[in-house]
Amino acid sequence: MKIFDAIKSGSKLLRKNKIPSYILDTEILLSKTLNKSREEILINLDKKINNKEFSIFNKYLLRRSKKEPIAYILEEKEFWSKKFYVNRETLIPRPETELLIDKLLQSRNKEQITILDIGTGSGCIILSLLSELKKSRGIGVDISKKAILVAKKNAIKLKLSSRVKFLNISFEDILNKKFDLIVSNPPYIERKNIKRLSCDIKKYEPKIALDGGNDGLDVIKKVIYKSKNILKIKGTLALEIGNEQINKVSKILTKNNFKIKNIIKDYKNNVRSVISTYN
Repeated sequence: MKIFDAIKSGSKLLRKNKIPSYILDTEILLSKTLNKSREEILINLDKKINNKEFSIFNKYLLRRSKKEPIAYILEEKEFWSKKFYVNRETLIPRPETELLIDKLLQSRNKEQITILDIGTGSGCIILSLLSELKKSRGIGVDISKKAILVAKKNAIKLKLSSRVKFLNISFEDILNKKFDLIVSNPPYIERKNIKRLSCDIKKYEPKIALDGGNDGLDVIKKVIYKSKNILKIKGTLALEIGNEQINKVSKILTKNNFKIKNIIKDYKNNVRSVISTYN
């Protein structure tokens, strides 16, 4: 079979299964199968693929047709211009999170700081920050042992292992340490709303990283309370939050002696992150 025919049949299958980006996804999965860039396969449409390659390609297509995210099939997601290893033990890094990193770096580029990343997952937040803050060091914590293995793999891949530690502990168990910056993308979905999430999220991404309890604020509150004890005076707390949570989160922050510095909106104009300092 030729590349052209493989793309045609793959696109047809994904379209039938209501995958919106069916052509693009087919091309990406074929490029993974053949271990060639997408551009390379598109200028060699007449090239033949063998039966073994076609069989692998079909397995990828079947997974995608069941709404499994492309990032999990590829075991890779680009974030902050770097390729991060991901699997189903971690959330897939989102472009909105890059907006938070960008804002945090604007004022800290030359500083030497200590960073704590709560619920680190793939490690994409702390590793992206440390890749820019060359003199800084940090710790990423996660209660998922398997997520920590993913983060460690990414630290090695990005040559940052000497400046970061990843620990399989609860952030509530951190004692006798003080940080300049605490950053967290905690679970913030209201439990009753998880079933309303799109199939690719609710079926494949780890529930423990999504479920924020009955009001979506369970973990956010705990992070704020804990941060008071482990942030240096004038230290920064940066939180990703859910859509429409800003008013409630602002009140909790103010009540706990945090001063809000920045509110960051996503590409759809929803507030998705809040940056505050501890007074």
